[in-house]
Amino acid sequence: MKKSTNNLLKGTVISIAVATFFAGFILGNNLDGAEPEITMEDIRALEEKIENLKLPTQTPQPTQTPQPAQAAQPNQPQVFMVSLDDDPFKGDPNAPVTIVEFSDFQCPFCSRFYQQTLAQLEENYIDTGKVKFVYRDLPLDSLHPNARPSHIAAECADEQGKFWEYHDILFENQGQWNRLASEDLENSLKQYAQDLSLDATIFETCLSSDEIADEVNKDALDARSYDTSGTPTFFIGTEKDGFTKLVGAQPYSSFQREIDSLLG
Repeated sequence: MKKSTNNLLKGTVISIAVATFFAGFILGNNLDGAEPEITMEDIRALEEKIENLKLPTQTPQPTQTPQPAQAAQPNQPQVFMVSLDDDPFKGDPNAPVTIVEFSDFQCPFCSRFYQQTLAQLEENYIDTGKVKFVYRDLPLDSLHPNARPSHIAAECADEQGKFWEYHDILFENQGQWNRLASEDLENSLKQYAQDLSLDATIFETCLSSDEIADEVNKDALDARSYDTSGTPTFFIGTEKDGFTKLVGAQPYSSFQREIDSLLG
């Protein structure tokens, strides 16, 4: 059959299908006195009828013998050169692997990591000298308005050698201070300092220190430079060879896999 004749036949068949569809549609609706209305279901039904009536335009061509697919190359994780700054850390300063956490004290997922994973990392890697664990500030101001004051308070506790103790108090009591008004929040932060026997005068002066505020800001800016905008985010590796990123409150097994691959 010539191509022009084939196209003409196709057009005729489709036109008949369209006319038949709408004739039946209008007649069916007018029989009960209803105003005809075309719905999306009607249009889809028409499209299906047309599709079933289409005639082939070409003689089917023989298919090629499928070739075996090439093995996909695994995606290589991006490597970041992450600064440790002079931020608080725990573990052996010369440990073969370093983990840098960017965290938000008001973040519920950061609290989950603290509650469910950090203790296992301490027991198996940090306390055994295999991992150096660094904490850096990333208060998410738009989501957690009480985060920044808590980070400043923790930095002030660090000035008196009690960062990790203050870190633990903030996460263990997150549900108590995370929704407080600013004045009540400040009182709670001062109470935590008192519970740790920090010098109250030094601590309160530190809370308004521009230097401490700049330290928190610097951490947040560094995080952005590593394409990090959520918490918690972890970088696992070494200062020499760089770090790979692990995002979110990952289970212990995820850290274990990454650390063990570096330790060999």
